Amino acid sequence: MSERPLPHRIAVANQKGGVGKTTTAISLAAALARGGHPTLLLDLDPQGNASTGLAIARDQRQAGTYELLAGNSPLIAHTRPTAVANLAIVPASPDLAGAEIELVSEPRREYRLAEALTSPRIDSSAFAYVIIDCPPSLALLTVNGLVAADSVLVPLQCEFFALEGLSQLTRTIELVRRRFNPRLSLAGILLTMHDRRNNLSDLVATDARSFFGEKVFETTIPRNIRLSEASSHGKPILDYDPRSPGALAYLRFTEELLQRQQPLPAQE
Repeated sequence: MSERPLPHRIAVANQKGGVGKTTTAISLAAALARGGHPTLLLDLDPQGNASTGLAIARDQRQAGTYELLAGNSPLIAHTRPTAVANLAIVPASPDLAGAEIELVSEPRREYRLAEALTSPRIDSSAFAYVIIDCPPSLALLTVNGLVAADSVLVPLQCEFFALEGLSQLTRTIELVRRRFNPRLSLAGILLTMHDRRNNLSDLVATDARSFFGEKVFETTIPRNIRLSEASSHGKPILDYDPRSPGALAYLRFTEELLQRQQPLPAQE
């Protein structure tokens, strides 16, 4: 049989809320799609902000990532197109909020998402990238995202206390790598909400680079009101205001990520 490329699966994770995690997941997915890479965005956050940010109304989310984790039906049954060419989404269905309680006693509960994404019923060549928007916690849903991923992207806001908790996240990543997913790597740390008028932003950026070195992306995402406006209008920033500083920064970041990416093995 001929070999087919595997989609590269990237989990976007940080247990702290308000760091630009979902904005990063949407913007990265949209930038990849616009660059000619068919991309699937998985909304694994019960808040469903990624679904809202791509204009998936709540009454259109009856089936999504919860059903995927429950194993009730294949991926294709929950995949929806978006207004962005080459970008599809599996939205956060209403029952996702109870998934961690329901799955806690299930066998192989950490592998539910990974198994759903590698089912023989799925055409892996349909997407070049799968972006997983994890919830702001280190509980079972995030662990599922990390176990299913090839790499993890960590948005880090340039604000006070930003580095607190990051060591806990890196320990969780290492634990997942040792116990469940040896291929998992750190794609990098993306500095978000950077304000050039604020010396604290530069201090946080300097501390992050001194501690994590080249794992911190050169590109930083500025604090930009247009990013928040885009989400409220159900559009990626690249569609809402493609010339805004936020949009241009996410395009540069996506180019940098693609340059760093390691090729994945093909599947037969």
